[in-house]
Amino acid sequence: MNGTPKSVTFIREPKTRHQILPYEQKFAGLLKAVLESKTDPIQQLIIMEPSVIGDTYEEVIESLSQLAESKIALVVVRRDVPVANN
Repeated sequence: MNGTPKSVTFIREPKTRHQILPYEQKFAGLLKAVLESKTDPIQQLIIMEPSVIGDTYEEVIESLSQLAESKIALVVVRRDVPVANN
């Protein structure tokens, strides 16, 4: 590793917001990133808002637990910081 942490931006599928679905289905993208980090380590997961990782307290805690077990840092972008269009 060259010292630069690998960062991945996570954007949740809009169709899963506030639907009554099992956690594993609702947050399949997050779980996929966690699983893939075992073979291609991710140091940081970047999100734009906390609701990306859960609609309820229980979902947020489960997502944080998944990230902690995988040793992936969570970065929440501040609202007053413009997003770069790279």
